[in-house]
Amino acid sequence: MSVLVLGGAGYIGSHAVYQLIDQGEQVVVVDSLETGHIGAVHPNSTFYEGDIRDLDFLRKVFKKESIDAVIHFAANSLVGESMENPLKYFDNNVYGTQVLLKAMVEHDVKHIVFSSTAATYGEPEAVPITEEMPTIPTNAYGETKLTMEKLMKWTEQAHNINYASLRYFNVAGARESGETGEDHRPETHLVPIILQTALGQRPHITIFGEDYDTEDGTCIRDYVHVEDLISAHLLALDYLKAGGKSDVFNLGSNQGFSVKEMIDTARTVTGKEIPAVGGPRRAGDPSVLIASSKKAKHVLGWQPSRTSITKIMQDAWDWHVSHPHGYSEGVEHR
Repeated sequence: MSVLVLGGAGYIGSHAVYQLIDQGEQVVVVDSLETGHIGAVHPNSTFYEGDIRDLDFLRKVFKKESIDAVIHFAANSLVGESMENPLKYFDNNVYGTQVLLKAMVEHDVKHIVFSSTAATYGEPEAVPITEEMPTIPTNAYGETKLTMEKLMKWTEQAHNINYASLRYFNVAGARESGETGEDHRPETHLVPIILQTALGQRPHITIFGEDYDTEDGTCIRDYVHVEDLISAHLLALDYLKAGGKSDVFNLGSNQGFSVKEMIDTARTVTGKEIPAVGGPRRAGDPSVLIASSKKAKHVLGWQPSRTSITKIMQDAWDWHVSHPHGYSEGVEHR
């Protein structure tokens, strides 16, 4: 039997494929390569290039491969773009998930682990954020992910497909042995932007807002190492296969670091100056987002072991140094 990883050529999905194969699993990867990279695909996986909105394509994959469970990373995920083009996000994220669930029903596949987001909560009423807090997204991306969760809930009631929805906070770092890492075009995530600045690929990093109600005036976020994050996915898959009931779990480190703290950590790790300049706040940026991951630890037995922000930054830096142009040899970031 195989695990189907949708979005397995992307940053987080490729790490999942590597860990699954480390555990001796057979892995089938589906990715449209819209934002994923062929260079991120594990050589020992079975790869299909295609769009999850194409039901006939998915039917062929399910028919040809003996799929036991699904891990779903395939989604557009840029908050700003989701506000400018919400129809694209609902089409790809929500409709794509609808088609996927239809294929799963047709082929009697009963388990799915789903990549969700802290953006489902919107502006939190308190921190740390627990799974019981209201879900009131403030952007279209978060709304699509919440809608995807609801699709799974109703599909479970009708068709008995069990799901685990994992709500991420800020994911960073890279695989320690260096086969895969973070390479987005355009890059919007803080850690790689800091490290691109350290490599001289950007003249400076812009700090969006220095007047927040925090100790140094910059936003505070919860960072989780991508390898710890994936270990939670594999535990969630085991939990579902063992008969665990469908549920939602936060994945974070339970600790917060400000933008300035992240830049200072990168300066220490890289030994580079990393120029930073102040800029205006971005719309919809909460001042503090920190997760409570007690539920994932209690129910799934999750024990993140790479919680040091220095460790997260060091692994990310090692990837960027060895892949200064990401997966495109000799091509500058644009």
